[in-house]
Amino acid sequence: MNSVSLVVKNVGPKLVPFFKTVAIYFVISPSADNPTIFRTVLKCLPIISLMLFVLLQGMSFEEKFKYSRRILIGLVFCCFGDAFLVWPSYFEVGMMAFALGHMNYILAFGFEPLNLSIGMALLALNVTGIMYFLPDLSGSILPVGVPIYILLLGTMLWRAVAHFNSIKVSKNWNKACAAIGGILFVLSDLVIGLNMFKFKINHAEVIIMSTYYAAQLGISLSVVDSSQHLTVK
Repeated sequence: MNSVSLVVKNVGPKLVPFFKTVAIYFVISPSADNPTIFRTVLKCLPIISLMLFVLLQGMSFEEKFKYSRRILIGLVFCCFGDAFLVWPSYFEVGMMAFALGHMNYILAFGFEPLNLSIGMALLALNVTGIMYFLPDLSGSILPVGVPIYILLLGTMLWRAVAHFNSIKVSKNWNKACAAIGGILFVLSDLVIGLNMFKFKINHAEVIIMSTYYAAQLGISLSVVDSSQHLTVK
């Protein structure tokens, strides 16, 4: 049996709840202009499904599950962020929850190998993004909170890409999933920022949520043990 078939056989059934809840969200979720508890539940269910997926890969307080624990904690914070962002008045709280989620993802990905060249390139893009959005940020929290969030988001992407871009793990599909997830997370948040602070984007909600769920799926898939004959050849 080839590696792709093994991946589908071992991982696919555990992701059925995720794909079902994503489909339900896009089919019956109320408009983003109508914040309700019902919409909050529908929005959070896919992330809760990914939490279950991570748990099904194995979980304990042993050292070997440290990576999975941090990804799980990151998903929990992101789920809270999803709930708060349903209500525009809680945007800052939601952003803080996502920041905590990214911090856990960063800790999971680690800082070895460092791959400083990728970090410096992303830092330059982060600073450019901060300068681009800063004039449109008002209030006492956003002018400070958004730049910090952008730096954390960029750091998460740096570590996700560096985690994959090392000789030791460069052929492991699960590390590639984390890197792709990091890229999609940045894309999702970029659309949020542009739509909120710069100009309205057609079908923004669909773009934001589809890239966001795909991002969290990629990051969650990174907990799968690729050493169990699932390495892409």
